Amino acid sequence: MWRRGRWWVFALVLVLVVPPLFGALALRVNYAGDLREDARTRGKDAVWLGHAWVDGRKKDADLAAFAERIKGTGIRDLYVHAGPLEHDGTLPAARYPRAKWLIDAVHRTMPGIRVQAWLGDVLATRGPDGLHLEKAESRAAVVASARQILDTGFDGVHFDLEPLLSDDIHYLSLLDDLGELTRARKAPLSIAAHQIDPLPGLHSVNGALSGREKWWSQEFFGEVARRVDQVAVMSYDTWMPLESLYGGYVAQQTSLALEVTPESTDLLMGLPFFHEDDLGHHENAETVAAAVRGARLGLGRTDPGRERFGVALYVDFAAEEGDWEAYRDGWH
Repeated sequence: MWRRGRWWVFALVLVLVVPPLFGALALRVNYAGDLREDARTRGKDAVWLGHAWVDGRKKDADLAAFAERIKGTGIRDLYVHAGPLEHDGTLPAARYPRAKWLIDAVHRTMPGIRVQAWLGDVLATRGPDGLHLEKAESRAAVVASARQILDTGFDGVHFDLEPLLSDDIHYLSLLDDLGELTRARKAPLSIAAHQIDPLPGLHSVNGALSGREKWWSQEFFGEVARRVDQVAVMSYDTWMPLESLYGGYVAQQTSLALEVTPESTDLLMGLPFFHEDDLGHHENAETVAAAVRGARLGLGRTDPGRERFGVALYVDFAAEEGDWEAYRDGWH
């Protein structure tokens, strides 16, 4: 009995300990190597901005300081929080009373910078509350909200709908409908994307074990990328405990995304411009410096000549001076 028990323990160690160790080693190796000198900004970066920019809290002096902050960087797009959407897909105009001031001021003082409306909502993925993408009337309302935003003067629309399960056909249908609208308006359609399976099928395994899905399949990521003009990967909240593992993970995510993102679509890798410590995010591991290095490694190894590539900074109100310095020093 003792020997049989010992073998069960050994088998459990093999299953639970050995694969993560090999995975960690692979990520650490992925973070090593030389950076290509040309794996730097292409002038197609973005930054997520908080709701204060459209609800009246931000003033002319704030905008002037922000313009000075991003001067000389590769930032081209501002994802300005103008939502959230209602659970039925509608968007009250009262949520963004100062949008026109912001749009006009950015166009006047920061030529070439696009102002996109960042819209999102919690999806009814784990319960009855939230936005129901399976309902045609909900999808139609989201499209109407996008039209409303473009009528306001925003240059484009950026959607962040979570938690979004891999292979959601209703999401693809929504993107098809949104694309018809944005192409007719000559406006960019942008989305915030989940991470890609580090191992094939991992999203299904994780879903079966935890009841949740953290990743998309690479195939689904490609289906999404082919329907939009810009994909910003939320490459943070990765659970990684060490900076080297996080950087290796971002390098892997960058390569996986590059492999299936069309040349006609902007691909941006998210940078963690925030500071929290919880199960999903450790600020001493998920650093801007590691994310930038990982993105550069992935770009240099997979598609060094790609022009439609950048990084996306999340989020302005949580950023510290060191985050901006790491972005500038590592990416420019």
